[in-house]
Amino acid sequence: MILYNVTVSVDPSKAEEWLSWMRTKHIPDVMATSCFIEGKISKIQAEEADGITFSVMYLCSSEELMETYSKQHAPLLQKEHSEKFQGYFAAFRTLLTVIEEFK
Repeated sequence: MILYNVTVSVDPSKAEEWLSWMRTKHIPDVMATSCFIEGKISKIQAEEADGITFSVMYLCSSEELMETYSKQHAPLLQKEHSEKFQGYFAAFRTLLTVIEEFK
């Protein structure tokens, strides 16, 4: 399993609009690629002067599907996000290999 995490710091003046757009547009579009099993969005609980930070996590069943997403879907989805919120966010992405789950 691959966990794809996108950490995004959003300008407070755009945070509500961004969160609404993520819930209604972006995350559903990512999930519609059929590359991920599940998606989650969380607010990072930290006080930051220049933004509100969120973590968006997607669970992928294989490296092959993750590569498909990265090559075929991510460029357009990231471009759409960047154009809509240009100048109001900073993001970084992390890929993690899940080695064990505990429930």
